[in-house]
This record gives sequence, structure tokens and C-alpha cells, in this order.
Amino acid sequence: MQEKPQIIKSGNVSIDVNYRAWLQSLKTRLQQSQIKAAVRVNSAMLEFYWELGRDIVAMKPEQLWGKGIINQLSLDLKELFPDQKGFSTTNIWYIKKWFLFYANDLEKLHQLGGEFQNGHQVGDGFSMPPQFAYVPWRHHVEIITKCASVEEAIFYIGKVIEGNWSRRQLEDNIASSLFSKQGKAITNFRDRLPAEQGKLAQEILKDPYGLDFLTMKKGYDERQLEDALVRNITRFLLELGTGFSFIGRQIELRMPNGKSFFPDMLFYHFRLKCFVVVELKVVDFIPEFAGKLNFYVTAVDKLLKADDDNQTIGLLICKSKDKTLVEWSFQDVNKPLGVASYELQNVIDSTIDENLPSIEQIESAVNGEENSQ
Repeated sequence: MQEKPQIIKSGNVSIDVNYRAWLQSLKTRLQQSQIKAAVRVNSAMLEFYWELGRDIVAMKPEQLWGKGIINQLSLDLKELFPDQKGFSTTNIWYIKKWFLFYANDLEKLHQLGGEFQNGHQVGDGFSMPPQFAYVPWRHHVEIITKCASVEEAIFYIGKVIEGNWSRRQLEDNIASSLFSKQGKAITNFRDRLPAEQGKLAQEILKDPYGLDFLTMKKGYDERQLEDALVRNITRFLLELGTGFSFIGRQIELRMPNGKSFFPDMLFYHFRLKCFVVVELKVVDFIPEFAGKLNFYVTAVDKLLKADDDNQTIGLLICKSKDKTLVEWSFQDVNKPLGVASYELQNVIDSTIDENLPSIEQIESAVNGEENSQ
């Protein structure tokens, strides 16, 4: 017998689970409509900026009306549209710079990926690529002022759209040189994974990984590095990139014979739809590391991987590596593995830390002063 939905009476109406489901559906649809409306507004404004930048470049207004014409244009636009932001003199110069940044390398813009080839020639310039509409204006300004090439700019535009990055995330990733690091890990993915998955997996890994959000003592070992990363797992996930979810550290891999093994860290990547085993080494790469990581990946495939999961991949993050040594170590390895290095600047002398009072000592001193008063 089907159970009747719980009903809550409020005044002259009866609210049940079906009503709540409908209300949640309305909320979701409204939020989606708001997002679409925001994208349309952003798109319309960016298209206006693009055309304004194109006009300024094509018309050369300073030659026609004098050097102060941009200041005058700013004043006139503010007077015509008093409620509209974005017409400061500084922003108008950014608008010109934005258009010029791409116009100066139009060929490169068209060569990059099919999704950006809709920017076609219009008059003396070309139309704004439609994907630009999904990126807020201040993000665009950050990109053109910090990126050295159109190729790099397109990379970050794609990442902003893919990961819904805030401006702070964009700034942090540009500052950490993500463009030059992503896809640079040494891997055997081309030989061990299907073409599309291998390409995506290669793009997701980077080299080196920046761990400067940690402060370590000189002589730290792998367990201490692992402890520090777990304590700062949110920052580490940001460094790994979009799509990684932390499963745990030292996850037990129990063999049929009862013997157990414990890889350093285990993640799941939602775009790759696979587990990712991460091993940490505070020394330079040696061939033995590849064999151990290969075993862990095999164990995860046999013990944890579901039927609809893709093949597990392994990532070794070590202090440094020799490209030839890594590639030779991968010759007879049958699992998809990658090797990258890490950067860690904040390493302090252990005596400095030892000379500082502990939290317990500080609390004891404070309590002692309070009791003496």
C-alpha cells in the first residue's frame, strides 16, 4: 500500500511533499533564468565595448579631435547614461586595449579551437567571439593586462568558463603561471589511455605544482608533507585544479591474502570519471617509484573501481625529476602514470620554530595573569 505524503496545514492551504518539489523546481528554473539574463546583459555590454574599441582603433579620434577626446567622450557618455557604469576614462582605454589585444593577432585567435572561430570579419574589424560573453568584464581586463599572448588569454578564458572562476581564482592562477604548467607533467597517457581520455588527463596534470601555501621545517619527510597537505586540503585541491575530489589519505587497499597497502592520497576526478592515486616524494625521482605507483593503480582498479569508472591513473609528485629517467622507467609499465615536481619556498630552520612558544604555553601564561589579578 502506497504511503500518503505528509501534509502540513497552513491557514486554508495544505502543503505536502509534491508542493515542495514543485517549489524547488520553480526556484531552480528562476535561478537558471537569472543566470541566462545575466549572461545576456553581460553579452550586450561586452558587444558594445567591443564595437566601441573597434571604433576607437579604426577612427583614430585623437587625430581627428585632439588628445583629450577620450576624456571628453567619457564625460559625454556619463551625461547621456548617468545610471550606466563603465564609462570612466580609464575603462575606455581598457576597452581600446582589449580590442587591440586580439586584433593584433587575429590569425592566432582563429587558429585556436573551433569554439572561438565564430569571431568573423565585420567591416574594418571582426566581431567578438561569442564565448567572451560568458566572462565578466573585470576578468577580461585582468586577462589582457597579465597575459603575454592571445593563446594564453584564450586558455584562461576557457578556464574561467569551465570552472566558473572568481576574479580572485583567475588572479591566483595567472600568478602561479598555470598556462605554462598545465599539461607539462611527464606521462605515458598517450600509450596507456584511449585518445580522448588521454588528452584530457594530460591537460589536467601540470608541472610543477606550487605548494607555497605550506610552511615546512628543514628536513621534512613525506609523512610531514602529507600531513601538511591534508591540513590544507582546500588549497591543495585548488592547486590540483577543477574536478578533483579528495577521497582520503592512507586509504587501505586490502589484498585477498589479508595484506594491506596504503597509498599516500586518493582522489576522484569527475571529468575523467576515474580515481587518481597521488604519491608524494620529497626526493628526486628514481625508477623504483614508478613500480610502486603502478602497483597502487592496479590495486585501486581491482578493489575500488566500479564498472562505470574509467581506468585509474597515478600521479607521483616529487622534488625533481629527470625526463629521460622517467620515460625509461615507463617503458614496461602497463598503467597510466604521470610524474611532476613541486615547488616549495617556505622552508624554515627547525630551531626557529622550536624557540617559539606553543599555543599551550601562551594559554597557560594568559590564564596565569588572569588568576593573579
